[in-house]
Amino acid sequence: MTDIERLSEILSRSKNAVFFGGAGMSTESGIPDFRSANGIYSQKLNQTFSPEEMASHDFFMAHPEEFFAFYRERIVHLDAKPNAGHFALAELERRSILNAIVTQNIDGLHQAAGSNVVHELHGSIRRNFCLKCGTDYDIDFVMKNIPVPRCSRCGGIVKPDVVLYGEQLNNATVRAAVLAIASADTLIVGGTSLIVYPAAGLIDCFNGPHLILINKTATRADDDAELVIRENIGKTLAEAVALLK
Repeated sequence: MTDIERLSEILSRSKNAVFFGGAGMSTESGIPDFRSANGIYSQKLNQTFSPEEMASHDFFMAHPEEFFAFYRERIVHLDAKPNAGHFALAELERRSILNAIVTQNIDGLHQAAGSNVVHELHGSIRRNFCLKCGTDYDIDFVMKNIPVPRCSRCGGIVKPDVVLYGEQLNNATVRAAVLAIASADTLIVGGTSLIVYPAAGLIDCFNGPHLILINKTATRADDDAELVIRENIGKTLAEAVALLK
């Protein structure tokens, strides 16, 4: 039996599966892995910054114009479309096999593919809000209002609803993700190196019988997994779902 067939068999017997995904889930949609980016030179500030520095709360507050220039160019990828893996997960939800997705990604591609229960640990580029009055704005508002998007009601800066470095994860989202993982009978971990904390630590809440890892490189959870697959996650999920009766 191949690994794909084993995965499909496990899914066919699952009644409460959960998917936990990272950047590798979106690279197949053309979104680059943020952590692999090189330093970025800012002419105005006459300094080179790492992507982590430019995507930090402190940088956002101190240099909003440079933050948004970086954000629009390097973080937002509006042309990206869901890949085969996103659609496979949506199909598993439709079949009442997959109960939730927990994602570290902020691109909204799971929802675009049709998934409904998505816990976005690091927020979403699709949501934005005024820091002063809380008015909500869509992604188009942020992209079009250059250099710094400001609230049309009060003039406050409109911040993307994403968790920047130095900010805390949303407590309600974390609680929902923990509950989903802790109650799952199958946990599929895909496209993540499991080195970004605290999000990566959530998989330790899993106590079910079937832990599956789909990632091209080794992770700290490999030894605990029932099945480890070193293939493209989109291709793997799509083929496994296609084998379901």
